[in-house]
Amino acid sequence: MKKSLLALALATFATLPALAQETKVAIGISGWTGFAPLTLAKEAGLFKKHGLDVTIKKIPQKDRHLAIASGDIQCAATTVETWIVWNANGVATTQIFQLDKSFGADGMVVKPGINSIRELKGKTVAASAPGTAPYFTLAWMLAKNGMTLKDVNIVNLEPQAAANAIIAGTANLDAAMTYEPFLSAVRANPAAGKIIATTLDYPMVMDTFGCTPKFLADNAAAAQGLANAYFDALAMIKAEPKKSFEIMGADVKQTGEAFEKSQAFLRWQDKAANQKFFAGEHAQFSKEAADLLLAAGIIRQLPDLTKLADTRFIK
Repeated sequence: MKKSLLALALATFATLPALAQETKVAIGISGWTGFAPLTLAKEAGLFKKHGLDVTIKKIPQKDRHLAIASGDIQCAATTVETWIVWNANGVATTQIFQLDKSFGADGMVVKPGINSIRELKGKTVAASAPGTAPYFTLAWMLAKNGMTLKDVNIVNLEPQAAANAIIAGTANLDAAMTYEPFLSAVRANPAAGKIIATTLDYPMVMDTFGCTPKFLADNAAAAQGLANAYFDALAMIKAEPKKSFEIMGADVKQTGEAFEKSQAFLRWQDKAANQKFFAGEHAQFSKEAADLLLAAGIIRQLPDLTKLADTRFIK
């Protein structure tokens, strides 16, 4: 009898549908406020809902391409022009959806007494390494004021350290490039320094999410799941703002209230905004950015700009 029951149980188990295995994906990001919906998607189970087992790794922007090249991560979040740098340097990557646009969340902070970008000629500016968003933002702002990177002395500091250096009044440092939530730290210390320019004055910081061409070729369903989970996260922020801000703020050691204030300086991009962006603005900005990167010596050759984006996951 026991044998018959065992045989019946085994036969029943054999007829059950196999559980779908979750696709493992490792994503490289930083603590930038604009990337926070990705953290929300993980913590709220939205990636899991779309059949993904996501690992998020905090990797400085200057090193993120190395993690992609080594296979440590398959996807990443970064600024539009950074994908140009990575591809120009042989790290093949393709953008699949837009994350955010900065509306004052990136900027240049200066010590008291400096009132214009042109006054920085011959002075020292802190910025992250070449190939990063702060470095490019500096090049962009200088170019819009008739200057080049050669007109200033650059010291390489990451955004948080750069903001802290201005607040601390570090000797021989006249300005720094940083972003939220560190930009707000300078806002809170007006006696130590001030914000002289942001992306409200120079709208050019836009973040996108992308993966290696191999990952996209082998895991199209997973790539679609990544995009869908991001858009689900934006819907959750609208439906449950307090809970969402608390989850996203905790990841960067901010209260929900403080995070809410930081995110006011950017706009996350929903599916409709994505479709509009990739219909023309992306290609136009990429061309202008690539020319500046080439002129500034950040890249030595232009990559194929037509292969920088794959829009099938935002339709």
